[in-house]
Formats: sequence, C-alpha cells, structure tokens
Amino acid sequence: MQNFLFDSNLIPFHLSLIILVVLSIIETTGYYFNIKPSSFFKAFFPKSLKNSPLINVKFSKILIFIFLLLNFSVAGYFIEFVIFAKFDTFVPSYYIFIPVLIIAVFFTVFMIHCLDQVIKPKMHRGNIILIGRLATVSSGNARPGSSAQARVRDEYGQLHHIQVEPEFGELELSAQVLLIKQQKSHYIAKRIAKLNQLLDQ
Repeated sequence: MQNFLFDSNLIPFHLSLIILVVLSIIETTGYYFNIKPSSFFKAFFPKSLKNSPLINVKFSKILIFIFLLLNFSVAGYFIEFVIFAKFDTFVPSYYIFIPVLIIAVFFTVFMIHCLDQVIKPKMHRGNIILIGRLATVSSGNARPGSSAQARVRDEYGQLHHIQVEPEFGELELSAQVLLIKQQKSHYIAKRIAKLNQLLDQ
C-alpha cells in the first residue's frame, strides 16, 4: 500500500484526486455558510472558454472541473493498473498523460451534457413574459371591467392561472384568447376566431 501511495509514476493522479477532494470540501463548506468559493476561480478562466457552447450548461462550471479531475484520476489509475497487471511495473506518467487526458475530456463532456438534460433551467419568475401567448378562459365570462380566470403556459411549459379581460365584447368560458397587454392585476386579451368562422366569411 505504501508503495502505491508514494510511487512517483502515480503522483499526477494522486494530486488530481487530492485537488478534487479539497475542492469538494471547500465548496460544500462554503454552501453551508452561504459563500460561493467557486466564484473565485471564475477569474482564471478565459472568456472564450466560459462562453463556449461546449460548457454552456445550466449548473456551476466548477462542477465541470471536478468531473475532469475525477475522470483524469480514474483513467490514469485504470491504465496504470492494466499495465502493472501485465508487466508487473508502473510506467512513467508522461507516457500515458495524453491518452489519459483525452479519455478524461471525453467522459467529462459526456457526463456534463447528460446531467444538463435532467436539470431544469433557472427560471426568474419575476421576468416571465406572457404577452403574445395563447390562453384559455377557465372560469366564468369576462367583460370590460370584469375579469375572468384563464390558463396559460410560459416558455418553460409552466402553467399559470391569470385574470383576463377583453378590450370589448365578451370572453366566454373555454374561449381561446391572445394576451395583448398587461395591466396591474390582469391581462387584456383578444378572442381568437375559430377556423370555421374564418372560412365562412
């Protein structure tokens, strides 16, 4: 065990694992004290890399670096142990550095984009714009000066219950309406004509 820990050929992979553990501890501790240590590291990343579509994900960029460290150490240990099993010796790490790095980058990209698919985007509720969206009157009839409840989905697919009122005329129950203006407590909506009504004209 001591030979494994202090073998010079495994030092880069040991260091990668140590950095991974230290970063995880710092980030977790900072979370409980409402501090974001990862924001300190953002200054060291070039702007072109931060804006790259490759790492344009919905979670913290420091997690990408943690995945890279994890994959680098695992790939390095795996290759070294395979070589050790066959030749009964470890090879100098600089011989396998490039293959290990390629494997680590490949699995890191795979992992972050798999994770990105299951994380919902951050939604700023106060900035949701419903103007121009179709809604359905779900409760009562609406007239100028008297609103009714309607259902509408935002760009994220979230359902909202809002109050709608027509510019003129009446909006009956189940009517399809277009939201054209927002007031303080309700939306001004315009009824959408049915297809058969358009064809009869």
